[in-house]
Amino acid sequence: MQFLYNFLINTAEKVLPVSGCFSEKMKLFTDGRKNLFEELRQKIKPTDKTLWFHAASLGEYEQAVPVIEKAKEQFPNHKIVVTFFSPSGYEVKKNSRLADVITYMPLDTPKNVQKFLDLVNPEVAMFIKYEFWPNFLLELKKRNIPTILVSGVFRKDQIFFKNYGKWMRSYLKTFDHFFVQNNESRDLLNSVGFKNVTVSGDTRFDRVSNQLKQDNYLDFIESFKDDKICMVAGSSWPEDEELMIGFINQASERVKFIIAPHTMKPERIKKLKNSLSVETVLFSEKEGKDLSKFQVLIVDTIGLLSRIYSTADIAYVGGAAGDTGLHNILEPATFGIPVIIGENFEKFPEAFELQKKGGLFSVRDKEEFSEVMHHLIQNENFRSKTGRNSASYISSNTGATEIIISYLLEKHN
Repeated sequence: MQFLYNFLINTAEKVLPVSGCFSEKMKLFTDGRKNLFEELRQKIKPTDKTLWFHAASLGEYEQAVPVIEKAKEQFPNHKIVVTFFSPSGYEVKKNSRLADVITYMPLDTPKNVQKFLDLVNPEVAMFIKYEFWPNFLLELKKRNIPTILVSGVFRKDQIFFKNYGKWMRSYLKTFDHFFVQNNESRDLLNSVGFKNVTVSGDTRFDRVSNQLKQDNYLDFIESFKDDKICMVAGSSWPEDEELMIGFINQASERVKFIIAPHTMKPERIKKLKNSLSVETVLFSEKEGKDLSKFQVLIVDTIGLLSRIYSTADIAYVGGAAGDTGLHNILEPATFGIPVIIGENFEKFPEAFELQKKGGLFSVRDKEEFSEVMHHLIQNENFRSKTGRNSASYISSNTGATEIIISYLLEKHN
């Protein structure tokens, strides 16, 4: 199987540049890796000590952030290297000052792996959530570089736990320790012989909890809200907006709406604005306008959503009305507000848990969305209680970062 895998990954490396001619995302994927090794040579000296964090994309990066922040405090003489697999993560965070080096992970060919590890030579490698690259894992093990999975999630339908999955389970043996989010993940690993597992929880709880300590004030949001009830729809896709548009167009003027779409393409923003029959303003066009006169604000920029949630009375989190994947429900929940999502959230245990705690509502269609919204708007006590349930869920699940950092200090300091 290893031979077949290497054949496929080497073939992919040759074919992918061609795909860039037909896809903007694939062009970023391939172009971003062209000068990868030269960049590493310039930024990392052979004498440098490094800690390597790998995240598939933006969501996994957010899980890594609290661990990176603590690692910088505890290991001040180490350089922090962060790699991404996906352009959607790298393009957003490539200029972040959190790490000393932010770059793409090269494709998992034996040659690339050798070059990357020769240049970075990490003291510890940390993979976030569910990144399993066979050649990287095998070479890390061969070099005796401790390898850790952070905020891991395992499901029984994964190949590791199938009768025919023995070849993939062999790669799990390269990990020194698994820090997983829940008991189910631990039990699944235990069932196939892995005991080096700690249920630490999800580091995203620490990440979003830290947001409460930040200055979240945005003057233009206060002007827009104008002391009205406000629903914030974050990371919405067209399927999510389809649930909401009818309600928004008929809503009372005592309710305002902020929509932060997942995609910022001008044609997408234009289509969304045209679907609204109430007074609507774009973030990019807000200067010089009395924002209190508008009922809908479309945030056509990135980087503000976490702070905007702090002003919300109700949140809708996108991704689960379709099949794109639910976005981060923990960000609004930490501010103690009710959360509404679509119906497709089978792979997101935090949504099940928040629903059980009474802080989240899943809706299947426009009618259910309207019903939940009416209830939350008209019953302040119910809205407040639901919000408290959300805040309690977050506060009771923090602490994963400290567990992981304690392990690092014990084993590798």
